This record gives sequence, C-alpha cells and structure tokens, in this order.
Amino acid sequence: MSYVVLARKYRPKNFAEMVGQEHVVTALGNALTTQRLHHAYLFTGTRGVGKTTVSRILAKSLNCVGPDGQGGITATPCGVCPACTDIDSGRFVDYTELDAASNRGVDEVQALLEQAVYKPVQGRFKVFMIDEVHMLTNTAFNAMLKTLEEPPEYLKFVLATTDPQKVPVTVLSRCLQFNLRPMAPETVFEHLGTVLQAEGVGSEPPALRLLARAARGSMRDALSLTDQAIAFGGGQLQEEAVRQMLGAVGRNHVFALIGALAAADGATVVATIDGLRKQGLSAASTLEEMTHILQRMAVAQLTHAEPDPADPEAPEVQRLAELLPPDQTQLLYSLCLHGRTELGLAPDEYAALVMVLLRLLAFQPAGQRALAEKKSLTPTVERVVPPVRPVPAPPAPLQTVPVRQPPVAVHALPVVDVPRHADAGADLRPNDAPALDGIGVVATKVVSVPVRSAPEPVRSDLIPSEARAAPVTATADGDAWHALVLDMVQAETVGALVRELALQSQLVARDDTAQPAHWLLRVENATLNQSGTRDRLQAAISHHGHVVKLVVEVGTVTDTPARRQAAAAAQRQEEAERSIRQDPFVQALVRDFGGRIVPGTLRPLTPST
Repeated sequence: MSYVVLARKYRPKNFAEMVGQEHVVTALGNALTTQRLHHAYLFTGTRGVGKTTVSRILAKSLNCVGPDGQGGITATPCGVCPACTDIDSGRFVDYTELDAASNRGVDEVQALLEQAVYKPVQGRFKVFMIDEVHMLTNTAFNAMLKTLEEPPEYLKFVLATTDPQKVPVTVLSRCLQFNLRPMAPETVFEHLGTVLQAEGVGSEPPALRLLARAARGSMRDALSLTDQAIAFGGGQLQEEAVRQMLGAVGRNHVFALIGALAAADGATVVATIDGLRKQGLSAASTLEEMTHILQRMAVAQLTHAEPDPADPEAPEVQRLAELLPPDQTQLLYSLCLHGRTELGLAPDEYAALVMVLLRLLAFQPAGQRALAEKKSLTPTVERVVPPVRPVPAPPAPLQTVPVRQPPVAVHALPVVDVPRHADAGADLRPNDAPALDGIGVVATKVVSVPVRSAPEPVRSDLIPSEARAAPVTATADGDAWHALVLDMVQAETVGALVRELALQSQLVARDDTAQPAHWLLRVENATLNQSGTRDRLQAAISHHGHVVKLVVEVGTVTDTPARRQAAAAAQRQEEAERSIRQDPFVQALVRDFGGRIVPGTLRPLTPST
C-alpha cells in the first residue's frame, strides 16, 4: 500500500475531529441539529485551515443515513454509511467539487448549473462545492446568481475562497459566511503531538514548536512540514535537525545579538552576524526570532510577571529585559519588524541585517550625551538657587563682567524683566534684589547666560539652520555661483532638495573650456549628494544658459550661498539692533522709565535677498 501523507491521512472526518475552528463547528452543529439550514454557505480563510474539509463534513451531515440506513440530517455523521464513505473517497455522485482556479469560465459554471434541475440520485441533497470561487469571471458569477439566490430545495451551495474581497457583493449577500481563522501556534503544537503519538514517531517539544510557528496558522502546512522533518531526521524530530531544515536561527544567536545591543557592543553584533553567514542561516529568520524575543521582553518589562518555570527560555528573556531599557526594547522591535522589508532591497541580506541592528547603536550615543549634559547642569543650578547675601563687592569682579553698555544702561535693565526660562529660572531675582554693585555674583550669573538676552536669528526659508553661524570665506567662483543660485531661486526653477543642494554647495572648480563645461561642487551633507538631485540641478543650470557637466563631492565648504545669506542677515540684524539701541528716544525710555527691549523682537526692515 502506498504511503499517505499526514495532511491527507489525518484530515478530519467529522466536526469533533476539527481543531481551532470551534466557532464554525458550533454554528454548523447547531444549525444541523435544529435543521435551520441555509441554501448557500461561504467559507473564507487562509490556506490549510479547513475550508474544503468543512464542506465535505457538511455534505456528509446532510446526506448521512446512519449505520442502519434509517438516519437523517445530523451534526455527527456516522462515517460508515455509503454516503459518508463515498464522499470521503470522492465518488459520491450527488457531491460535486469544482475548482474555480482552473474552471473559471461561464461555460464550466453553466455545465454545473445544468445538473441542478435533476434531483439527487443517491443522497438526500445535491451539494455543489466551488473552491477558490473568487477566481470566477464576472460573466460566470452573473450566470450563477439566479440559481444561487433561489436554488431547488434539494440543492445546497458551498463556496470557499482565500480572498473574499474579490467576490462580488451580489454573491456575498446570498450566502451565509463563515471565516475560518488561522490557528494559533499552541493549537498546532498540540495537534502535531497527537498525530506523532499516533504515528509512533519520537519528537522533541522545541522541534514541534518550530514547526508550529513555521506553519503560519495553517494545519496543512504544519503536517506537510512534519512529513518533511521526519524524512530529514531519519524518522525522528529533533530540534537541531528541524532548525537546519527550516533555516531557523537558534535562540542562542538571538540572545547573543540582543545582549550585545544592550551592551552597545557593535563588534560582537558584527561578529555574531558573520557567524550566521558562515552557517548559512537566514537573515530574515534572525529578525523574525528577534521580534519574538523582544515582544516577550516588552511584556516582561511592563507586567513584571514571574517567569514560567516550564519555559527554558524564560530566565534568559527576563535577564535581557532587565538589561535593555523599555524604550530601546520598543525601538529595537520596530527596527527588526520593519527591517525585514529592507533585506530584499539590499544587494547582500547580511549587510542589510548588520545595518538594521547597528541602527539602534547609532541612536544610543545621542541619548547618552543628552543624559550626561543633563547631569552636568544640575550642580550649577543648585549653586544659584540659594539666596546670596548682599556683601560689598570689590571693583575687580565688576571689571571682569563683559558688559558693553554703559553702567547706567545696565542698572536700568532690571534682571526680573528677563523672561523666565526652564533652565535659567535660578538666575532671576525679584524687584527688591540688591543692586548690581552690591552683589557681583548676580551680575556674573546673568552674563553667564547670554543666550537669553541675545537677539534671535532672522528666519528665512532659504537659510538652513546649520549654515546661519558658519564663517564665510569669499571666493571669485563663489561670487558667480551665489549670483546664479539667487537667479534660479527667484525664477523658481529649483525647489525642495535641488534648492537645498544649490544653497549649501560651494563651487570649488570649473573648466569652461570643455564642451560641455565641467563644474565641481562640494557639499557637507552627504544626503544631498543624490544622483536624481544632481541631474535636476544640472538641468536647472542649463536652463539659465550654462551647459555644464556637474560633479558633486562631499567635503568641507567655506563659501556657499546659504552662508552668504546667513552672514548678510546677521549683519542686517546687528545694524538694526544698533540703530535701535542708539536711538535717543529709546535710551530715554530705558533710562527714565526702566524700559527694556524684549530679546528677539527686533527685525530689520530690509527684505532678505
């Protein structure tokens, strides 16, 4: 006798043998018991969850006559009567299965519907089962609508599909719909254990868990993988053999990677991934296993639940959950989850895996520096908060205060009028605070926070923030490039990234004798040096009468249009402030009425160029 694969050998023969679909079994069982039968059923769900199996059991329930031949419609078909055995063997004349994937035209559907006018020959009902019904053409759907809506009393339709969105609503509205859900890994694990015990095949629980996760909710896939694993392992199911067959990454590698990331040890991360490459293990499987462990770590961090003693991985998961902060756990989980889509885009999936994992370390130093700066600022604030007793200050400290205004102007600007700030509140004093010459330390603290009284930079959409304070070293090529860029910006021939590339680049060399001319630009931001951006900038330059071949390199710049505009804006701002502060009327207000100029409120009247 030829071997029967596990997926066929252990196909459920009745509703009691079905696993993982209790909601469907209960509904159909109650309908059969009370004989409240619909004329059309639609079963939806992913592959291998039991759509065809349920339709065959339903057909047996409708046509079963019992062992004695006197039975009726039942939710528990006997499995021994002629109707049950013939349906199981596929030769019951009143049960017809149509594969719509290969018989999707109107002719095949009409040939099926022609049989609907004849009463059952052998059974109680005719049952038409159309598998993958969403593959039918629109004409075929239209041909069956009338019969599907009002079939003869002896005819039942059973439709199955993996993609119900493609089924017309006119068909959906005529059917009683049941959604068969993907099975949980625990359900698959338990069923595989039962099957292997019946087969007399030895197995390790971790091996079965690997197969259960690899099945992705499909019991048929799980049984097919089990067949393959038994053959691969020589009649035994061992964890190491199953991992090798599936290309799954061992949890020891996953634990090592997460531990290295928690310790910010990039060298260990790279070395571990090199080991995975040498073993031929899948990069996608590595990220998948990491997401599973990270999810368990996140739950342990938030619930603080005790580890499961029956789970051998629980202590290691708990240890890693204590090493990695919760926010970095969430970030790493997101990186691993979205990193799986990047593997197919990279020329080398292991290189992509390295970049995905090192991305977490790229964010870590910034957070550590911010924490260090925050801690370093704490003692300074604590020294300023206690009140300072007014003691006569010697003249020497007052001479060291870098105040450019006359002493009268300094006294006319009370410290209390400076707007409060979260990190400078300790430097402020009430109205009854001692005078400046009474406590020199107060004057020192005020000057130590010059940002609070300095004018804000002029805002401009064309000036990037990193170029506003940069020095400018003017060059002849810079003059020509600056004029050309201004023309392109005003003419709106460049925009978005192309405009940023033009503003932040420096023309370092040009050869106008060649045809076309060769221009070399230099830019500090490597992200702006993209081929598409360079091509659009070259086209814009050609539009302004310069036919050039543009080359862009990454390096240090000293003369860019953005820096020139920033320098010009800073000069206009300084001139505006100087003119206001030197105005006699403003000086009188400050001197006589204690007025002040609110920092950041002065703007030059000359528009930006």
